Amino acid sequence: MTALKIFILSDAVGETGQRVVQATLAQFPMIEHPEIKRYPFIDSADEIRGILSDAKKEQAIVVTTIVNSDLNQLVNDYSQKYQIPYIDYMSNMLQLISQKTGYEPVYQSGAMHELDKEYFERVAAIEFAVKYDDGKSAAGFTKADIVILGVSRTSKTPLSMYLANKAYKVANLPLIPDVALPEQLFQVERHRIFGLTASPDYIFNIRQERLRMMGLDTTSQYSDYERICEELSYAEELYARLGATVINVENRSIEETAQLIEQIWQR
Repeated sequence: MTALKIFILSDAVGETGQRVVQATLAQFPMIEHPEIKRYPFIDSADEIRGILSDAKKEQAIVVTTIVNSDLNQLVNDYSQKYQIPYIDYMSNMLQLISQKTGYEPVYQSGAMHELDKEYFERVAAIEFAVKYDDGKSAAGFTKADIVILGVSRTSKTPLSMYLANKAYKVANLPLIPDVALPEQLFQVERHRIFGLTASPDYIFNIRQERLRMMGLDTTSQYSDYERICEELSYAEELYARLGATVINVENRSIEETAQLIEQIWQR
């Protein structure tokens, strides 16, 4: 039997689609380990085409809770053209209510979240942090409340998740001298950019321990002292170019660094 795969596309968090899918799957207890992938904050045609292309390859069912009519039409047309099984949980209901009442929908993404704004803001921020962690998509930099930069092992990801739990939308990027920087980074206002740093000894010790824990060679370039100095120097130069606020994370807890960032950002 073919494994069941379901892709949930949303222009908000995607929790509505997730709940409906899970409620439906509860009627099929015989189905073991269905694979559900959720794609939140969909806002472009290119993003949708990429996801639908994957859905076609993986023979997945596509579920959408998208209020944007143009994006919905794109999903509908693509799904029909390539015979992708697809269900739209929003459009038909919007049309029925509009026809019955004579009112036009506001077409506002995530409107339901206003029912419990604080909770859903945190959920949305966490989804955002996951989506834009480690520079996965450069589009996140211009959308984020806070952008965190730093060389490897400066605690970018845990710091991003901690701030996300306080409802800040955070994107982060690992800095590697040999890797080109995305153009979007230079479009971010300087007060939203925070550069993390530490001494070479501090980074060296953390990377050595990381390699030991993974059972890897501790003499690799990743933990080479001169390479670490080069990375930190590169980072410092970039921070100066961007006008970033520089924070030394050495001997600081995640909570302390987050509090400092929050205080600076609010000012």
